[in-house]
Parts: sequence; C-alpha cells; structure tokens
Amino acid sequence: MKYQINQNQCGFLMKDGRFVRTLYSGTYHFIKAFGYQVAVEDMEGTVEFDKVPREILFEKDKAFAEKVLRIMIPEGHMGILKENGVAKRVLTEAEYVFWNVWNRYSVELLDMREPETAGQVNKAYLVQIPLKYYKKVEIQPGELGILYYNNQVVKELETGTYYYWVYSRDVLCRIVDLKIRPLEISGQEILTADRIGVRVNLMCTYKVVKPRTMIETIKNLENQVYACVQLVIREYIGKYRLDELLEQKGEISQFIFQRLKEEEGDYCIEFCSAGIKDIILPGEIRDIMNTVLVAEKKAQANVITRREEVASTRSLLNTAKLMDENKTLYKLKEMECLERICAQVGNIQVGGGALLEQLQALVR
Repeated sequence: MKYQINQNQCGFLMKDGRFVRTLYSGTYHFIKAFGYQVAVEDMEGTVEFDKVPREILFEKDKAFAEKVLRIMIPEGHMGILKENGVAKRVLTEAEYVFWNVWNRYSVELLDMREPETAGQVNKAYLVQIPLKYYKKVEIQPGELGILYYNNQVVKELETGTYYYWVYSRDVLCRIVDLKIRPLEISGQEILTADRIGVRVNLMCTYKVVKPRTMIETIKNLENQVYACVQLVIREYIGKYRLDELLEQKGEISQFIFQRLKEEEGDYCIEFCSAGIKDIILPGEIRDIMNTVLVAEKKAQANVITRREEVASTRSLLNTAKLMDENKTLYKLKEMECLERICAQVGNIQVGGGALLEQLQALVR
C-alpha cells in the first residue's frame, strides 16, 4: 500500500500493533497483509498519536524528540503555553507534547502553592485561567476586607484588587462597609406615661469601627442595631407624659442619642446621630389637640384685639386733650376732616347759598 507524507506531516509506522519508527515527508510502500499500518498526522499543535507510550517514541526515535516540545507540569503548578511568544492556553495536566516544527512553543510555569503569588501573575494570563483556580477580591473605597485561609484570619485588606490561588488553601474574604449608614425606625407604637398611644419615627446614623470583632461576634448587624434602638426609644418615651413629650422633643432626642452611645460598644459600631423625626398622635387625640389649639389661638387673638382697642382709645383721649388745650390744633383737625370729605366728592352743585356759607364758615 502506498503512503504519501507531505512536508508538514509525519507518519507512525506500526506492525502487528507495535511501534516501528516515525516516517517523515516522502513516499512509502508497506504491505498491509504483513501487519503494517501507518498513522499520518499534521505536525501542528498537540501530538495526537497515543497508541504508543510516549517514552517509547522518545527512546526509539531521536529525531522525533528534536521536533517536539515535551512539557511536564509539576504538582501545584500551572503552565501558560506560548505560541511564537504569544500566550495561547492554560496547561493543567501532568504532561503535554507539542510539535515544535512550524510554530515555536514555550511554556511559563506558575506556582500555585502559595495563595499570594497569584497577585504577581500577568493580568493577561489571569483572563485565560478558569476562575476555579483562583479567587479575585475587590475592595471598594470605604470598605475593609478580612482575609481568611482555611477559616483562619490572615490579614486585613485595604482598598484595591487582589488575586489568590485556591490550590493549597480555602480562601475567603469578608468585606465590611465602613461608611456611615442610615437607620430609620418607623411607626413605633409606644404608650406614654399618661397611657396615650403614640407612634414615633426616629432617624439615626452609625458606622462600623471594629470590623473584625463584628464579623466574629455579631450576626445580622443591622437587625440587632434596629432592635437596640427600638428598646432605647421605648425606655425613654414611656417615661414622659404626652404634653412633656411634645414640649421636650429636642431634649428627648439628646437623651436617646446619649443612651445609644452607651450601647454602641456591644455592637462594634459608633452612633453618629440620632433624633426623633415625627410624633404621630391617634385620631381622637389629634382632634382634641386641634380643638385646644384653635381655642388658644382665638383667645390670643381676642387679647390682642382688646389691647389694640385700649391703645386706640387712649390715643383718641390724648388727641382730644391736646385739641381742647390748643384751638389752633382744633382748627387744623377740622380742616383735615374737611379735606378728607372733599377728596371723596367729585362735583358739588350748590342750589342755594346756605351750604356755601356753611363751608366758608368752616374755613374761617
């Protein structure tokens, strides 16, 4: 049987299932009846022929060893295959054999035994490496990361991007937000000291100051802080009567804030502010309060009206005394009144002399 092997190909000659030799470009004739068989393969990429152990190929054909690149990946390592100097793929198996004839191959080994060494790897390589081999950690501004190896604290991570191999250890990073957080307590129904049910809305802000302790000792931080603020509100609001609560709203907010400052250490946080936002009264109490308010305002209006009437009367009395003592002032007052009357009249038609004489008499 005739076999034609091109320049970019090679053939593996087998007889009765055993490797004989490697065939390169040329024309060959073998009788199939005598048990000969030739497997032809292109000399590009991975050597695909696997019917013969590779050790036998390297041992029986020295030319074969010169035309290929044999790569051994040690335990705990990974290979980056480069084709003509350009990274092409990731090598994770123990052994590879590549044709090194038309394309020149090389390999760069990456040590995965220490997690931190992943941060030294070229970012272009990491894009090709599957995520199951490494862990990417991103810490945003205002955050802090707590790094764990096999559930043991290693160190704290500041803002930045980090890469860790997960080959030898389990890598975990707990990220804590250190920015100021708002917390609103809405619609808390509380009985005052005089047994009136009111609803209180409170607004507070806090931030985490001991992130590592918080992670190790507190679960569901926001829920626990919410419950703490609720208890403090009930503790203080229940001591005041409704009138006192409405009058001392600002002072009570300060008391609540100081009480929260006493509790903040148990939650690894720091309260930045706290204050009562709204006090909502029941419908009946609100109607009563509105009625009382309207009555108070009416009483205040009446007092002001009476005060103004008294002031006006006193002013008239003083004016009358002055005019009685000073005839000239009395005359000026008459002329002022006459001027106001004339200002309101467009035309005056006099039928007789009586009205004209009266006006003249007033002017004299």
